[in-house]
Amino acid sequence: MTTDEQRSERSESRCRLGRFLRHSSFVILSSLGLSSFVIASAADWPTNRGNVARTGCVDGQSGPTSGKVLWVHKSSDHYIAAPVAAGDSVFVSALAAFNTSTFQAMSTEAASKQRVRWAKSVPYLKLPTVCAPAVVGNVVVFGDGMHQTDGATLHGVRLDTGLPLWQLPVPGQLVHLEGSPSIVNGKVLIGGGNAGVLCVDPSRLELDGKEVDAASAQAALDKKWKELLAKYEQEKKTDPDFAVAPSEDSLPKPKPKLVWQAGAGKWHVDAAVAAVGDRVLVATAFLDTEKTGERAICSVKLSDGSEQWKTPLTFNPWAGPTVAGDLVLVGCSSVRLEPKEIASGQGEVVAVSLTDGSVKWRRAFAAGIVSAIAVKDQIAVFTATDGKVRAVDVATGNERWTVDGGAPFFASAAIAGDVVYVADLKAVVRAIGLMDGALRWKLSLGTDATVKAPGMVYGGPIVAGGRLFVATCALEAGGKANTAVVCIGEK
Repeated sequence: MTTDEQRSERSESRCRLGRFLRHSSFVILSSLGLSSFVIASAADWPTNRGNVARTGCVDGQSGPTSGKVLWVHKSSDHYIAAPVAAGDSVFVSALAAFNTSTFQAMSTEAASKQRVRWAKSVPYLKLPTVCAPAVVGNVVVFGDGMHQTDGATLHGVRLDTGLPLWQLPVPGQLVHLEGSPSIVNGKVLIGGGNAGVLCVDPSRLELDGKEVDAASAQAALDKKWKELLAKYEQEKKTDPDFAVAPSEDSLPKPKPKLVWQAGAGKWHVDAAVAAVGDRVLVATAFLDTEKTGERAICSVKLSDGSEQWKTPLTFNPWAGPTVAGDLVLVGCSSVRLEPKEIASGQGEVVAVSLTDGSVKWRRAFAAGIVSAIAVKDQIAVFTATDGKVRAVDVATGNERWTVDGGAPFFASAAIAGDVVYVADLKAVVRAIGLMDGALRWKLSLGTDATVKAPGMVYGGPIVAGGRLFVATCALEAGGKANTAVVCIGEK
């Protein structure tokens, strides 16, 4: 490709999809054979909450020391999943009008003139999207579908432009990709509801009935996109009133290879999995209404999906597993993310051996725990539907401290430095000391003059680059939503 062609392609992509995001420290992940699938360790977000300790922070930096709002992206969309940061972008999935989907890449720059760099919606996305993505290098992976839909698609798109890389359809009743995927050793792992757990290899693709490598598939997509753009430019010249910009849905759809599938038809996996060594830890639920699934925490082999151990649970593990050394912690709840069910919530935290699944300790609570457990310095922190934030000792489950937040919690906590960040169903954000539970600062997103988004926080806040990112939804508000993606920090 000549220099002029490259400039032309970039210009067209800006018009169609927003500014290119430039990274300077990428190293090619040669095992995938895909030039756009690269590793930039400082920017990666390879699994739910950034790591298997579920801290919501992967760069090792501290978070903001005050509740200063740096920027706000106001919206009418419902942000269900937690935001995900990579480089100088933050990615958010949301429900738009009539439960249509939208997936956006936003600039994290405080003074950005164009907050949304690129966005994906209908017709490319055909199902609701409530899945937080995983990001490795220049690839963003996310799933679609939710409990009210059947069948789903796993998507791989480019971080810089949002252009598609591949799609994997996953058909079936009560099949949906709600839990965040994990990218491990070049493979993508994700729970698929009644589809169980899937392991996908995006370096081996099927295109037009033939198996091709990722580089060949990328070349075919690039060629077709250039042709569509060129045709559009010609139509604008000859018949501008009827010229229609090209749709990504018109591109070929390379399909990655399904390496293995575990628990299909037996488990119901809505939570993110956790991969450690040759283990994939899976939280499976039982659906009371549909009478399907199984309440358990399981370990399967990363290499082939064969079961290593399985431990029954009393309540459903909606938030999935957290790894803390040689223990696996899982929060459980009798209720889902349904505000009307909060009053009847019951739950527990269970700690099992990573090696054999034997129960090491468990603690019951008169509240549902639908959030992921965050672990740092041998302290496990979790929120609950009774409005409390709790910290317990990882080894014993003994209480370290409890904070009454005043409103129920669905969202997971984030831990950065020695501070815990939480956000509740009244959209109040709190910073709490990790060691003592003391309040550092508090910010109401509903009443703050800059934000004024009196919704709820479902997806946990995250920390990246010293900033805190949080997004709201207003599913219970009725009428036009007043929501926001908010960046909090010093600079």
